[in-house]
Amino acid sequence: MMDLMKGLKRTHYCGELSLENVGQEVVLMGWVHRRRDHGGLIFVDLRDREGIAQVVFNPEENREFHQKAHQIRNEYVLAVRGKVRRRPEGTVNPDLKTGEIEVVGDELRVLNESRTPPFLIEDNLSVDEGVCLRYRFMDLRRPSLQQNLILRHKVARLVREYFDQQGFLEIETPCLTRSTPEGARDFLVPSRVNPGRFYALPQSPQLFKQLLMVSGFDRYFQIVRCFRDEDLRADRQPEFTQIDIELSFCDQDDIFKIIEGMMVAVFRGALGIELKTPFARLTYQDAISCYGVDKPDVRFGLELREVSDLVKESRFKIFTEALEKEGVVKAINAKGCASLSRKEVDELTDWVTGQGGGGLAWVRITSEGWNSPIAKFFNEAESSAISERMEAEEGDLLLFMAGSEKVVNEILGGLRIYLGKKLRLVKDHQFNFVWITDFPLLEYDPDTRRWVAVHHPFTAPRDEDIPLLDQEPGKVRAQAYDLVLNGSEIGGGSIRIHQREIQTKMFEKLGISPEEGVKKFGFLLEALEYGAPPHGGIALGMDRLIMILCGADSIRDTIAFPKTQKAFCPLTEAPSEVDGDQLRELFIKLDLKKPDTR
Repeated sequence: MMDLMKGLKRTHYCGELSLENVGQEVVLMGWVHRRRDHGGLIFVDLRDREGIAQVVFNPEENREFHQKAHQIRNEYVLAVRGKVRRRPEGTVNPDLKTGEIEVVGDELRVLNESRTPPFLIEDNLSVDEGVCLRYRFMDLRRPSLQQNLILRHKVARLVREYFDQQGFLEIETPCLTRSTPEGARDFLVPSRVNPGRFYALPQSPQLFKQLLMVSGFDRYFQIVRCFRDEDLRADRQPEFTQIDIELSFCDQDDIFKIIEGMMVAVFRGALGIELKTPFARLTYQDAISCYGVDKPDVRFGLELREVSDLVKESRFKIFTEALEKEGVVKAINAKGCASLSRKEVDELTDWVTGQGGGGLAWVRITSEGWNSPIAKFFNEAESSAISERMEAEEGDLLLFMAGSEKVVNEILGGLRIYLGKKLRLVKDHQFNFVWITDFPLLEYDPDTRRWVAVHHPFTAPRDEDIPLLDQEPGKVRAQAYDLVLNGSEIGGGSIRIHQREIQTKMFEKLGISPEEGVKKFGFLLEALEYGAPPHGGIALGMDRLIMILCGADSIRDTIAFPKTQKAFCPLTEAPSEVDGDQLRELFIKLDLKKPDTR
């Protein structure tokens, strides 16, 4: 390789060239994106991580290298020496960053050849994802993926710079720790030198960052790898990255201000976008009531409104029977959608039933009033009151659903998102943040017949709600908060419990006995007795944030080497079997019957 490059030193990246370089001799190195033979001239689009530059080989100027250019194919690795010139009139490519210039090739060296690629190295290709992940080293050559990872690097740098300016210390926490119940299954690592014992890969640095606060470090942050053995989807991976922070002597507003400042720095530095602060805030109850979900997309309206009190005396049995079962009736005003055809309205109903809803009632608002199969079940006073609450105007379409409050909120909330996309209510490059606050501390799990933590067991209750822990735990509000961006939860945190007696009471409500609490969390409980300061923090999903910043559909497009939805890596074929000697060293015997995967 050194002989092939002897006498050549790259002077520029391909995508860096511009009119300022006209007349300069340059040396470029990269991959053949495309070769075009125009009968005399041969054009080569040479690609590297910064973009593409057009190189032209002319037989009249250098027949040797022109002949050599005939032999090259896509994805060959080349070194090219040549002079930059303006493209001839009429050949400028406005879609290319370097579209005003080209390089006249004076020297060509093939640094390595390539087999025929399994797919074209281009964006927006319909290629099976399994094939892309199998050849991820090729897939990562695609310009969009390279730009995603370059953006990720920029964001990480901006985050570190910002927290350094705010007086935070970046401190690493262990990757091999003990298994503790934090909401998801742990990945376990057997210990060879401690037979029969296992480490766990951390689901988060939660306990360690709290210990750092007890240790007096005051302001901690870390861009940290976390691991959870859970079912996957577009925005989940078994290993993922968090922007993790913790502060001492703080309240909720302090954390909001710090994170909003970080987002301002990231958006300004990475996208050139100025965010407005402070971000909007919604209580958990208001988010569920108005949007049906606790991670609302607030870029558009279509809020849910309850009309139970207005329909309880109506003659429409679907509504009244739902109310008799302690359900609710809610509606959405689809502004200007009365013009939807009956077929389009039926499609909305089909969507609702496909999600498990009982159906969808609708009303068109016309100049003559209500137009709907259900209009006859409501008197004029009832229909007028509903229209007034829904702020209905001529041309609007009201969509109603009745049932249990949980089901109605979930399905109408989903329908709201579906309509937002269908009606194209969201503009490109629109970023709307909202803080969700005052989550319930606990929720009852009917399957296990016990209370579970909505966030995690170390979240502090609101001070005024502590007396409710014994009598009405379901009414206790947490000092917890989520940060939502464009309908995706990108971060969650809380003020922590910093007193042992309250932490013990929390464990008690979760069904964790004092003995079990000491066994699993004894080191934390002990630390809380040695002058633990009030503290709190938040963890932001870096993969998810990058996904939104670059407009990707999956966090797999923001991670260099992701896994499939079955937590499998087609490139390395991990997880894999290991040989018997390794298992014996770890005192592990595989005697369980393998599941039938046929």
